[in-house]
Formats: sequence, C-alpha cells, structure tokens
Amino acid sequence: MSLVVVDIADMRISDNPGDTLVTYSLGSCLGVSIYDPVIRVGGMIHCMLPLSKVDKEKSRLRPYMFVDTGMQEMLGQLYEAGMRKARAVVNVAGGSQVLDSQGVFKIGERNFTVLRKILWKNGLLMNVQEVGGNKSRTISLDIATGRFSIKSGGKLVHYELP
Repeated sequence: MSLVVVDIADMRISDNPGDTLVTYSLGSCLGVSIYDPVIRVGGMIHCMLPLSKVDKEKSRLRPYMFVDTGMQEMLGQLYEAGMRKARAVVNVAGGSQVLDSQGVFKIGERNFTVLRKILWKNGLLMNVQEVGGNKSRTISLDIATGRFSIKSGGKLVHYELP
C-alpha cells in the first residue's frame, strides 16, 4: 500500500488500487475527495481559499490553492480519466474556524459556500460532509475500496461507499 500525500494547495488523482490519498491539517481549508466506484479512480484536493480572483497570477501558477479553479481542474481530470457524474461519490471535510475563532474572515465558511455552488452547477451531491466547527481534520481515500476516513481529535471514522 502506498500513501499518496496531497499537500496544501495540491491535488492528486489515482487509479492505482494500492494507493491511499491523504491530506493533513484541514482547518479552514477544504479537503474534497471524489471517487468513481466502477472504474476505481479517485481524486483529492486541499484548497486554501474560496476564489481565485484575489490573485490571478497565483491562481494561474497554483490553481489548487483556490476552491473555484482547483475543483474545476480536478473534475476535468477525473472526467478525462473516465469518471461518470452519476457514479461520483463526493466527500468533504474542513472549513472550520481554527485560527479565526471570532469568525472575522469566515474563510472556512466561504470555502464551503463556493464548493457547494460548484457541485450544484456540476450536478454533483455530497455523500459525506464534515465541515465547520473549530477542529482540524485529516482525511484519506482508499482507491481500492473507496473507503473515506476522517481523523479529528484522536478519533477516526470510516465511511464505506453508499
């Protein structure tokens, strides 16, 4: 088994049944996994900010940093890999207020709002969503089984395919 780490502002796609995609320290950032159980291809992204318009040059160089550009890029690559919209299993975690306890910037909330709009426009529904609050999360996706896991506060929860 190979652990494929998805860094902050990064995205990975895999169809290798030996891979487990994982991303760590999701505070206000959003972690999204999308999996097609028929062809066993999955992707994971770790987005920091909601909209790329705040820095067009940075979004050109690092599209996965932003929910809007990163999600469109990941969806495009998954569709190219053969994923079908009707089979897509979407799981989401993060969007908390770890460093913004007063809720001044609401980055996590804004990240999730932009994500919901993108999913809606693409006709995709969320299977698992654990967002908000004030805790950090780590997520993983097992490519062989489609099992999605969330670790937070020392607690690990596994979600099987619907």
